Amino acid sequence: MKDQRDRRREPRADARANARQEKRQQDRAAPARPPLPRRPGALPEETLPLILEVGPGADYALLDSGDGRKLEQYGPYRIDRPEGQAIWRPALSEREWRQADAVFTGDTDEEGMGRWRFPETPLGETWPMKHDGLDYLGRFTSFRHVGVFPEQASHWDHMEGLIRAAKRPVRVLNLFGYTGLASLVAARAGAQVTHVDASKKAIGWARENQEVARLTDKPIRWICDDAMKFAEREARRDSRYDIVLLDPPAYGRGPKGEVWQLFDDLPAMAALTREILTPKPLCVVLTAYSIRASFFATHALMRDTFAGMGGRVESGELVIRERSAGRRLSTSLFSRWVAA
Repeated sequence: MKDQRDRRREPRADARANARQEKRQQDRAAPARPPLPRRPGALPEETLPLILEVGPGADYALLDSGDGRKLEQYGPYRIDRPEGQAIWRPALSEREWRQADAVFTGDTDEEGMGRWRFPETPLGETWPMKHDGLDYLGRFTSFRHVGVFPEQASHWDHMEGLIRAAKRPVRVLNLFGYTGLASLVAARAGAQVTHVDASKKAIGWARENQEVARLTDKPIRWICDDAMKFAEREARRDSRYDIVLLDPPAYGRGPKGEVWQLFDDLPAMAALTREILTPKPLCVVLTAYSIRASFFATHALMRDTFAGMGGRVESGELVIRERSAGRRLSTSLFSRWVAA
């Protein structure tokens, strides 16, 4: 599915009404998924809430936040963009905020670079970035994102540790993979990676990041496909993975018009991840953005999904700690099953 974190649309009233009507027609036409049976067996152990925090560093820092915006440092650039959860007041002065190199000003119904304002020097679409010594490209997109979600570093570090500690070949499946940072981290750690995203543009960006990171010799399969359909085929082919990463949108479309609705489709997707695990799996990581829910919901789903398999389900929030006042900005919910 195309990741709708990339397209948080705010269309005009007529376009919004048309979209609602189209969605209702699709929902009526789409066959309902049969309810899944509840799995027998003891539920995994649990840890919650678990708050995974990313602090300011040399490559990335949340400088300040407030009044519905956030001020970040991405490599050489200071970037000002919207953040709905920052309902407090900024700690830095207006003068500090005015020093931003790029300011996102457009709504999410438009296309093109005109959505960004560059107060001093016009900047190109991409710029060099690093994560833990791994080179990649930051990117100004028309939908306010910059090609990376730095709060995911907590998951990347955890995954890399599991891969290196396994002392054996590890296969990683990255569904809804976007621009590929998780795939590159896994490949650098020695895993064989399959990266799936429904957006040809995102796949192109991910392959470009592989070249920038000088990891073209690493075994990464780049696949443009609907995530659900790909996982279903892998189950039929008896193709198995040690780690599965799930970063689905709240709503999305596949390359052939497939519709993804998080609350409707996530239980089936979670069940599929269990089917395609190896006999000695390591973990399944689920991250959820832009949904009106609690991590208790995904936590219960993941415990039910992996009933009888032992291990532990850890759930909570990914947060970024700002440099100015030390406040923590919550970005997403997560639940991950980790084998014993």
